Amino acid sequence: MDRSCLGPSRRTFLQNTARLAAASAGLSALSSEALADLVATPRMTEGPFYPDRLPLDTDNDLLIVNDAIDHAVGQITHLSGRALSAAGEPLRNAVIEIWQVDNHGVYLHSGSDGAGNRDKSFQGYGRFLTDAKGRYYFRTIKPVPYPGRTPHIHVAVSQNGRRVLTSQFFVKGEAQNQRDGILRGLTEAQRDRVVVDFRPIEGSKLGELSAECDLVLGHTPAENEEGKFPGVVARPEYGSGRGSRRQP
Repeated sequence: MDRSCLGPSRRTFLQNTARLAAASAGLSALSSEALADLVATPRMTEGPFYPDRLPLDTDNDLLIVNDAIDHAVGQITHLSGRALSAAGEPLRNAVIEIWQVDNHGVYLHSGSDGAGNRDKSFQGYGRFLTDAKGRYYFRTIKPVPYPGRTPHIHVAVSQNGRRVLTSQFFVKGEAQNQRDGILRGLTEAQRDRVVVDFRPIEGSKLGELSAECDLVLGHTPAENEEGKFPGVVARPEYGSGRGSRRQP
């Protein structure tokens, strides 16, 4: 892959994030028919490889770390959608997090297999603060298989400093989906909510893909005995920038 032609600079990319999100995410209000068919995004395991040390760069462009010249290896994917309530209302200022393996199948985690072979140009984790229409946007790579798992992207939603949804996205048409234990445990309607079509972008000289998936919240998860929600607590003020945060 020719790394030199991967597109605009990081500064230009960040400036264009809102425009790209608007172009790739549906902006119209949900019809009554769509509301009737609205199925909550199923909750799934966070997995053992949520980053144990977050990168210094935690924005929504996972292809470049800080202002590095080198880009991550993989099939460029523009991932977008909306965060919605069970009533179809947009969730404004919700923190959307994603994390996934690099093109070698390695997580941004010290315990991930093959850590010595990790693509240091791949951020591995990113977050984004939804806008007034509940929209989110990431530039990442198409997920690749991980030992024992079909390709997937972990995703989480937090509101007011509390994790309210943890789930995963899968690739439509991927043969390994039929053998993935987590995906097989979902109902057909739930699978339809998280199995995403990674479509080629017409005219892209880089073979870029577009993937759209709305995140629909159902009931808020129950608090544990300590009065906290399960999983990592995301802080909204860190939604689309850099900074540290509490670990699990």
